[in-house]
Amino acid sequence: MADTSRRDLLVAGSAAAAAAIIADTRPATAQAGPQPIFSVPSTTIPIAGEQGVFPVRRIYCIGRNYAAHAIERGSDPNREPPFFFQKPTDAIQNVAVGEVAEHPYPSLTKNYHHEVELVAALKSGGTNIPVDKALDHVYGYALGLDMTRRDLQNGMAAEKKPWEIGKSFDHAAVLGPIHPVSKVGHFTKGAISLAVNGTVRQNSDLTKMIWSVAEQIAKLSEAFELKAGDIIYSGTPENVGPVVKGDVLLCKLEGLPDMSIRIV
Repeated sequence: MADTSRRDLLVAGSAAAAAAIIADTRPATAQAGPQPIFSVPSTTIPIAGEQGVFPVRRIYCIGRNYAAHAIERGSDPNREPPFFFQKPTDAIQNVAVGEVAEHPYPSLTKNYHHEVELVAALKSGGTNIPVDKALDHVYGYALGLDMTRRDLQNGMAAEKKPWEIGKSFDHAAVLGPIHPVSKVGHFTKGAISLAVNGTVRQNSDLTKMIWSVAEQIAKLSEAFELKAGDIIYSGTPENVGPVVKGDVLLCKLEGLPDMSIRIV
């Protein structure tokens, strides 16, 4: 009995040693990797009629994409190629349908401007995308506001310095929920307008865009690899102008619900 017990103990000890060796030789991938020292919230946009949300990777904006607006900003729309700038993703302010969202007047500016725009949201991307395939990458559309600290933008432009400070700041990218293409189709035409305190200031049609959404995607993909989660502010019509605290802005785009904010 003593010999059997000793033999059983030896077998058990050998098995435990073998298990320890196997555990020590497991691939490093099975072990915990580096962990973030703090969490950074992701930026998402609600999708109309859906439980899911749209995760945002990058925000692209096209400048001077309506002829009359290009002229009022001092450029020649007949010969100027499209140019783009970006806003940080966490500049997004989501505005629910039927809500008048409070929008804070930003710091450093005394000339804060509204720019109403159609926004395209991408579900896929690539490089050098052909114009005739560009809309295949669009998941949906939203109504947006490219808010601008105009005095800061103009001041930096006059000094031939980057004018990011005029465009890229907290709450600078206002927009309503995304509406899937499967429900609303593609927006190649339709009235777009903005009113301040009931008085219409901007009033145009998407057909007056110099570069269509498809052309914008194609041009952007020449400079960047576009990916799912990218959104594109497609430009604003003429008659951009200043707002002050207390003003209520009402944005309209044919085919989408209205969007409204109050400057506070």
